[in-house]
Amino acid sequence: MPVIQPPQVAVALENVRSRIAHARAIGAGNPGDVTILAITKGFGPDAVDAAFAAGLTNIGENYYQEAADKFAGVSWPKGAVRHFVGRVQRNKARRIAALFDVVQTVDDLAVARALAEGAAAERKTLDVLVQMNAALDVRQGIRPDELSEFVSALGEYKNLRVRGLMTMGPRDATATADVFERVRLHFEQLRRASPHFDTLSMGMSDDLELAIAAGSTMLRIGTAIFGARPAKMTRGER
Repeated sequence: MPVIQPPQVAVALENVRSRIAHARAIGAGNPGDVTILAITKGFGPDAVDAAFAAGLTNIGENYYQEAADKFAGVSWPKGAVRHFVGRVQRNKARRIAALFDVVQTVDDLAVARALAEGAAAERKTLDVLVQMNAALDVRQGIRPDELSEFVSALGEYKNLRVRGLMTMGPRDATATADVFERVRLHFEQLRRASPHFDTLSMGMSDDLELAIAAGSTMLRIGTAIFGARPAKMTRGER
């Protein structure tokens, strides 16, 4: 496993921020702040420490066990936020609710119920995002025609707080801009009726400019900050 050094992350992060600034300068997009979520999947605790040293406070992981092992070796500063961005397995949902502050990939009511039970056991409120399948080219995510009803159903779980939407870019990269814009429109519509809606998580290392143009408020960035992952960890978030 490669060792991640703070100077390496600082330089890479400056490049990412330059890309964000350029994208905002040439387009409309979101006029507010854009949060960078550092995806540390595939790297060790040193990557998390380097992210903190560079001023990042939001850390994302895809797998529960990897995160649990890694997080145990990290000194968490005040204000740091742990995000789960992988597929939630129902048998791990309670443990995920205990370990993380935000779960970005909620698209199943049975899983949501298990997350709520886990949050209740911890006496906490768990922030969640609804994963939307706007491109209709993957299995994960709520379809657009089911979105409003699903968000309403999540409101029944008092230990969950729905903060917004998350989406993955489509397999066909030429359709990315259209897909992101579609998600933004749904986000704006739901936000008018949802008091806690403030997060639109879309965009990764390869397509962050398109996400910014469409109004993303949170980018999930891994390789553009930490470099290429070990070969066995290259699937999923980038």
